[in-house]
Amino acid sequence: MNADPATTSMPIDLAFTIFVLAIMCGVAVISKVPATLHTPLMSGANSIHGIVLVGAMIIAVAADNPVSYVVSFLAVAFATLNVVGGYVVTDRMLQMFKRKPAAPKADRAER
Repeated sequence: MNADPATTSMPIDLAFTIFVLAIMCGVAVISKVPATLHTPLMSGANSIHGIVLVGAMIIAVAADNPVSYVVSFLAVAFATLNVVGGYVVTDRMLQMFKRKPAAPKADRAER
């Protein structure tokens, strides 16, 4: 039997176990972050989201059956939403720090 690592696949139970553990780890980490730090955390994580999107697109290219097509499409869609949402949140956060235009002063000569 040829055991080429490039052609062997991971058993579904092991892949599902890793997936569930990753979810539990993510929930544990994010739940410990104070609410005031969620926006800066989202801002800093945009590059990671971009890497996830590239990875999802690479996996989508390797899809070879209908289930793989659906899962890879969902992965690309969710990763895209994550990237766009991160930039929207970052933009809203940066809008808070912009100076508002000064209100025009009333002309004292009009009295």
